[in-house]
Amino acid sequence: MLEDKSKDRLYGLDHLRTLAILLVLLYHYRAFKHPEWVDTIGQFGWTGVDLFFVLSGFLISSQLFKEINKNGDISLKTFFIKRFFRIIPPYFFTLSVYFCFPFFREREALSAWWKFLTFTQNYGLDVIHHGTFSHAWSLCIEEQFYLVFPLLLLSAVKIKIFRYLPFFLVMLIFVSIFIRLITWKVDIVPSIETDDFLRLWYMKIYYPAHTRLDGLAAGVLIGFCLQYSSKFKRIVDNNGNLLFVIGIILLSMSFWICSEQASKEASVFGFAFVAISYGFIVMSAVSKTSFLSRTQSYITAQLAGLSYAVYLSHKGIIHMIQRLLDSLNVDASGGVSLFLCLLGCIAGGLFYRFMIENPSTKLKWRVLKRENRSL
Repeated sequence: MLEDKSKDRLYGLDHLRTLAILLVLLYHYRAFKHPEWVDTIGQFGWTGVDLFFVLSGFLISSQLFKEINKNGDISLKTFFIKRFFRIIPPYFFTLSVYFCFPFFREREALSAWWKFLTFTQNYGLDVIHHGTFSHAWSLCIEEQFYLVFPLLLLSAVKIKIFRYLPFFLVMLIFVSIFIRLITWKVDIVPSIETDDFLRLWYMKIYYPAHTRLDGLAAGVLIGFCLQYSSKFKRIVDNNGNLLFVIGIILLSMSFWICSEQASKEASVFGFAFVAISYGFIVMSAVSKTSFLSRTQSYITAQLAGLSYAVYLSHKGIIHMIQRLLDSLNVDASGGVSLFLCLLGCIAGGLFYRFMIENPSTKLKWRVLKRENRSL
């Protein structure tokens, strides 16, 4: 993620990160008591995670590509130190709360503790019976990406196949589609008429990393093309608003394909269509001519900065607020409850920022300075 202090901050990406967390909040809020309109607006909120994947792929790869351009190499130690202090302290704090304070849990049971610690919870995740903190599945995929991608990138540089990266990324999207097709036929079709269908669909298609590479691949592809193709960058910079319109049209088509989320069409092709759609919107957000990049907003900048903390904590916070409202005989399914839950999520994000993330950031820079002095 971009540092908040950067003078080159891309404001368009703040707007998209804010959109992503709002989509996720609305989607997950449907699992709690809620107004009826939340079902209609929030049904496609699951795509907020896919938007996060595209953003992560773009931002992380762009940083690494710039380092390759500057040094001809990647400092894996520096990269992993930055990722550790950004991701691990808030995540481990949330994990501790979930395991130590059962009242925070929005569902009955957690997955095994070692799956959370090893970031493998997304494999074999039985969301029907172990749905507490299930949303950590996407963080597991991102951590797997952070671990593997720099190593693959470094290997590509060493064996001189780096310039073929766009080809491999496009192939990766097609491979993900093919894997989902095979998984659908082998694992899902036999269960369609059974009560086990939805559990298997989530376990075999929705959560595994190897079936959800579309968004990350799309983000990395955009990052590569913007870094190494002046023609591509010029087209993006000159057509920001057009790219946004194309992205919205494609996203509308994606929502139509995914109108039934667990259908064959959505399962096999939907994630790719959503990733490509958000890819166009991300390109718009970084274009010099786009209204997204030229519009600065304090609100979206702050919400974007809180998005990771809110993502980690929002289910537990919503659960506790609604339990409190129930104990006070206040209708937890109304708009007041929704407003209070949103405020609670923001307050939780601010707690994370000042008590965990800011101290962690200071420690990160201290460690990096020490590492630089030792070189």
